[in-house]
Amino acid sequence: MIRFVKHYFEGIANVEIYPIISLLLFFLVFVTMLIHVLKIPKKNIEEISNLPLEGDENNNNYE
Repeated sequence: MIRFVKHYFEGIANVEIYPIISLLLFFLVFVTMLIHVLKIPKKNIEEISNLPLEGDENNNNYE
């Protein structure tokens, strides 16, 4: 299987650019998300972390 794929990609001109572009896109998205997460105010993080616990008062009726 690898031989077929390797042979197929050898015929494509400038194929070595595609892994470089993919790596750059990955790091661009990763760094963008990291910056976004680091800029979130502490208050918002505490509110989001308590969301799963807020609905417990309503779910106790099923016991």
